Amino acid sequence: MPVSGCTLLCVIPLLLNTASGFKLCPSDCICYESSALVDCQARGLLQVPPSVPHGTWMLDFNGNRLTEVRSRSFVGLWSLKILLMSNNSIQTVQPQSLSSLRFLERLDLSFNRLHWLPQDFSQSLSLLQQLQLDHNLLQHLDSYSLADFENLRKLDLSYNNIRVMDVRAFSSLSRLSLLNLEGNRLNVLKDGLLSRQQSLERLLLGHNNISGIETEALAPLRSLTLLGLQGNQLERIRFKTFMKLQTTTTHLLLSSNPWICDCELQRVFSKIQHVRRLRVYDYQDIVCHAPPVQAGSSLSSLDSQLCVAETASVLAITITVMLAVIGALVKAEHNRKHNQAVNDSESEKEEKL
Repeated sequence: MPVSGCTLLCVIPLLLNTASGFKLCPSDCICYESSALVDCQARGLLQVPPSVPHGTWMLDFNGNRLTEVRSRSFVGLWSLKILLMSNNSIQTVQPQSLSSLRFLERLDLSFNRLHWLPQDFSQSLSLLQQLQLDHNLLQHLDSYSLADFENLRKLDLSYNNIRVMDVRAFSSLSRLSLLNLEGNRLNVLKDGLLSRQQSLERLLLGHNNISGIETEALAPLRSLTLLGLQGNQLERIRFKTFMKLQTTTTHLLLSSNPWICDCELQRVFSKIQHVRRLRVYDYQDIVCHAPPVQAGSSLSSLDSQLCVAETASVLAITITVMLAVIGALVKAEHNRKHNQAVNDSESEKEEKL
């Protein structure tokens, strides 16, 4: 039976499409063949359509209703470089769900509901350069889930619930230039956590619960230009901790902490201000939390008053102690002379007898 011209014209594009490794465009999406971009944004979709063309290099799946990333969601999408899945309701990324995306360079999973990452999360994603996991519900980072991201440049983990991080969590991320951990629940910046981040340029730790920075925590950072520590629970800092930063120029953000303003704190900030490579960018906004007499005052407005007051107090105490010592010495000398006089008198009486 002869094939009609119309039928043949309809079949040929389908054959060409299949032969070149492409599938038909999903009905709910828009496919731009010239740029291999598939736009499925805000379509109310519950899963990734199975008919995404194999030649796609960018898939925009933002603003849908995904609750999980399934294990075979992206099989065959060998060319995919950018995958955007923010503003869904993703709670789970199943194991092996991303392992076929060997050429992926950017992954956006922000504004979802992830509580944890599978241990093989980074498997086969060695070319990934940008990962956005901000505004999720992550509580812990282990040493496995990020292990294969050897080319990662930008990692955004801001506004999660992270309290604990394995000290080796970032050990494979030697090319990282931006690490954003703002808005989490970290308490301490530990030695060894950033041991391989010599290329790190921006470290954002603002609005956590950080009350302490261990002495060697910042020592490996040779390229750091910005360190954000604003909005934490720092009461005091050690000059030695910041001197470990062997950088050309580093801007520090340190405002909105409950600073205890005394001579020691003022000396530390004064020393930092005199180190050419360190700049406290928000120094004018650093406000004293304690003691009560200084609460609400900016540290910069106090100039050297804290140390002058402390010096005056120390001097007053020193003078008081010295007067007490002198008084004691005078009294001792008086007693000695008195006792000597008594002894001499008794000796004279004995001689007369």
